[in-house]
Amino acid sequence: MDRFGAKWTMAASIILVAIAFLLRSIMTELWQFYLFSGIMFAGTPGATMMPAGRLVLTWFPKARGRMMGIVTSGNNIGSGIAVPIIAGLIGFVGWRWTWGLMGIALIGMAMLVLLVIRDNAGDVIKEQRKRWAPSEISEQEKSGLKGGMSVSAALRTSTFWFLVIGMTLQQFVRTGVVSQMIPHLEQVGFTRGIAATMMVVLAIFAGSSKLIFGRLSESITARISFIVIMVLQGIGLSVLLVAGGSWVAWGAIVVFGLGMGGVGALTPLVIFDMFGLKQFGSIMGLTRMAISIPILLGPIMAGLIFDSTGKYNLMFLITIGLLVVSIGSFLLAKPPSTQDAEKAV
Repeated sequence: MDRFGAKWTMAASIILVAIAFLLRSIMTELWQFYLFSGIMFAGTPGATMMPAGRLVLTWFPKARGRMMGIVTSGNNIGSGIAVPIIAGLIGFVGWRWTWGLMGIALIGMAMLVLLVIRDNAGDVIKEQRKRWAPSEISEQEKSGLKGGMSVSAALRTSTFWFLVIGMTLQQFVRTGVVSQMIPHLEQVGFTRGIAATMMVVLAIFAGSSKLIFGRLSESITARISFIVIMVLQGIGLSVLLVAGGSWVAWGAIVVFGLGMGGVGALTPLVIFDMFGLKQFGSIMGLTRMAISIPILLGPIMAGLIFDSTGKYNLMFLITIGLLVVSIGSFLLAKPPSTQDAEKAV
């Protein structure tokens, strides 16, 4: 993305995901499902958060928090719309045709990206004062679109590593807790239907969180906003742990959702605030590599804990402890010093 731009990275990544869907439609063996899923997930980062982050930061530097919140809330909105549509298609034409149609639709989306997306500072400046264009930016903001730290300079800062630790450990919330939330809620006394409704409430407030904390990041910085949402996650999980099947759990779900959703909007904003846009894609990609650890370990840990104790409580406690470490890491991840920033040139 740093070398070829968000447009080409996004289009190529969407094509990769489309190919995976098309291949799924003709698969006949289980190993093929795993292989094609690997292809799909390889294309996902370049089709979603990473180019969205660069595009928002390029086009809307003055309102980047608000715009990032709006753009990333599409993840929640899209999930809510897509699930019933895909379920209906599977019931109507079967899963093979459904996956095939999704692949074809994504190829169309990639073509649309190539036609519409513009992602360099020159294009932004040309669009100034046109209808629907962002407001004119200052010379300082224009220079900010090209500035920032190099990858090698960022790697030599303690800020980078504290951010990696914090972002990685807080992901256990999603992989080790949210993935097991419905069985936990059923275990403490809620029916499956009520538990599913609570997850819908969680998703609604998670989407709202992107808008709220995206806007708040413009006032208190993305790093502090990230700390606030991790505190909310910790409070929500702590209350869920002791609330059992009482009505208090509903309030905990709301607080937890408000904390969980903001991660998607704030992650690219934190990277930009700390390291700039010069090699934004490479730096963000490196910070995300460690996320594979909670993705692999979180569900396994939760399953092992449940099998040995009959409850998910210990997983909740471990996750709360990891959130405390994440908060501490973000507190230590101060913006790089002037001397560090000078290494970017």
